[in-house]
Amino acid sequence: MAIQPTAPVNNPYGIAGVWNNGTIIDKFVMILLLAMSLATWYIIFTKLWDQHRLKKSAREAEKSFWSAPSIKDGVEKLKKGNEFRAIAEDGLRAMSHHDGRLTDRIDLHEWITMSLQRSVDQVSSQMSKGLSLLATVGSSAPFVGLFGTVWGVMNALIAIGLAGQASIGKVAGPVGSALIMTALGLAAAVPAVWGYNWLLGRNKVLQDGLRNFASDLHAYLVSGARVPSPESGGAKPAAAPAGAVRK
Repeated sequence: MAIQPTAPVNNPYGIAGVWNNGTIIDKFVMILLLAMSLATWYIIFTKLWDQHRLKKSAREAEKSFWSAPSIKDGVEKLKKGNEFRAIAEDGLRAMSHHDGRLTDRIDLHEWITMSLQRSVDQVSSQMSKGLSLLATVGSSAPFVGLFGTVWGVMNALIAIGLAGQASIGKVAGPVGSALIMTALGLAAAVPAVWGYNWLLGRNKVLQDGLRNFASDLHAYLVSGARVPSPESGGAKPAAAPAGAVRK
């Protein structure tokens, strides 16, 4: 006896079915969740690239900047657009423009500290851009999906009530279709939460590197010697002459 091939069953309750048979509210929720998901992955990939570029700049600064005979020469060794070069330039500018202005009332080391802190804060602010959107998606996407589910279940129950039929087939299909919205909301929220926490931790490491560089630069500009850090194994670099610092 030959086995008759079974014909594929068309599922009217999948994502395509929700889109084709859903109301304008259903379509709006699906478009909104898709936009949230695309924005999440865009921010994650762009921030990973920015962090990779900043790590490369940090290695370049550690290799080239501190081996230069003066701060000015160290700045020239770094490429334009390097965040560490911008911090060093702000430090030099603060030192050279301190005398003969209203800033005379502020001690030199305090003025340099304020300038370097503003420069580090500016870089940190650029690194943090977009993370608030990840936090927003992670906290709101499940509720957007839940709204779509509630809306779909409400419409399904109203349709069943008007038809006067309450069989399991009439109830399970529309309710299961409405739950797709919750799944889409979670699919958008989970990567956003993971990406936010991951990028935030990586940013903290990079910001520590920026602050350490600014602290070493401040010590060099004020005293002419770099303060040894624990990462350098306690090695004490030779103090530069005062003239080399002010060039």
